Amino acid sequence: MPEQPQWHERTLDMPPQDPWADQPAASGPPGFAASPGAPEAADPPSPFTQGRARVNPQAHQRQFAEHEPTGVGWPGADAPHARGMSWRWSDLRRGNEWSTAAALFAFVCWGIWALSGGGSLGTSVIVFVVTLIVAIGVFCLARVVGYYVIERAMGRQRRSARGSHLVTALFLVGVGIADLQQTEWVMTAWNWVAGQLS
Repeated sequence: MPEQPQWHERTLDMPPQDPWADQPAASGPPGFAASPGAPEAADPPSPFTQGRARVNPQAHQRQFAEHEPTGVGWPGADAPHARGMSWRWSDLRRGNEWSTAAALFAFVCWGIWALSGGGSLGTSVIVFVVTLIVAIGVFCLARVVGYYVIERAMGRQRRSARGSHLVTALFLVGVGIADLQQTEWVMTAWNWVAGQLS
């Protein structure tokens, strides 16, 4: 029985070919020019052939799962819940310069009214403490109204409490001006200055 060839003996040794190289016009030994009347030899077959590839347009389309766009999160996950009312200390401190300055103004005006009234100092202190408690209530009310208007109705997130501090400052300035209006000598001086300017 003849011996079977090994796997490396069954392969063909082919020289490397450049498919883009110019093919010779005629075959023959080097230095041999083909005569003009001689028939041209057929070109050797190219390893690449021209043609049109068949492309399936359905193959390149990606299929996505149907889901409701929620804006964040994975498809199929529950929609994020609305953010609750935030009372973080870092948010409440932003804008406190308004209410602090207004509280100082109200304190000075209260002091002028309390010292000029000649009444009981304990009653005047109670009036000022009640004024500060009402100012804190005004601040909390402004925060609640801002939550429902800005965050719930407009869908925006508040990063500070400047609006609430501004409303509280307006309240305290109004209380301070009311204290000054109840002080007799302050109103007399005010009327004198206003008369001189008119």
